[in-house]
Amino acid sequence: MKKQISLGQSLTLGLLGLLGFIGLWHGLAISGLISSVFLPSPLEVYDRFSTLTERRFAGATLPGHLAASFERFAYGFILAALIGIPLGLLMGWYQILDEIVSPLFDALRFVAPIAWVPFAALWFGTGIGGPIMIIFAGAFPPCVINAYRGAKFVDPRLIEAANMLGTPSHRVIREILLPSSVPSIISGLRVSAGLGWQSLVGAELIVASAGVGYMMVQGQANVSTTTVMAGMVAIGLVGLALDSALRLAERMIQNRRGLGH
Repeated sequence: MKKQISLGQSLTLGLLGLLGFIGLWHGLAISGLISSVFLPSPLEVYDRFSTLTERRFAGATLPGHLAASFERFAYGFILAALIGIPLGLLMGWYQILDEIVSPLFDALRFVAPIAWVPFAALWFGTGIGGPIMIIFAGAFPPCVINAYRGAKFVDPRLIEAANMLGTPSHRVIREILLPSSVPSIISGLRVSAGLGWQSLVGAELIVASAGVGYMMVQGQANVSTTTVMAGMVAIGLVGLALDSALRLAERMIQNRRGLGH
């Protein structure tokens, strides 16, 4: 059985891993093996990150670009959750709907979100619609799949008991199916948020006129590796914050349901 690690130990180990990575990065940067144009030191990236939080680059400061990116992400992610979760639950509950939707869904979910970029550019140009479409394409499948799995693995004894008591289907869905599926749904949202955020950055590299991905493209055009890497750091920090928030929600739900360790 895997030994459980306390929160303090987890944070310490994570910090050690981060320091080790930064140390290796710094060593490579000062070794002279790679030009500083292509691999700036961590301190240079930090200085550029700090500068970008105050000075405009490519039309906005770094917080401004992040705000534009997060707005697109929020629209796409929420839309994926609002459509994907109910669809997954209904597919898991109604066999006929599962048979109708699954073939098309299984075909489309293997299309990489970035493959939708040409259509997004043609249909929406550089407006907000294109990135939202691509984020939706990345975030939608995990919402459907995990909600579907949650519905499929509901304790059949609960459903049998409800049927014996003559409980209407809509109450079974609301009071048994949905609560039992919540842990799986939250797990799906974690995956969905990660894929949606990654898809956003890919979209902004091509079909956006603002956002952290657009800022990185402009940094590349200006041969400013520090700008590109500062954007990568910002993307990583926001992604970590999103995942941490969803992990906390998942842990709270598991503890309330008596599934926590």
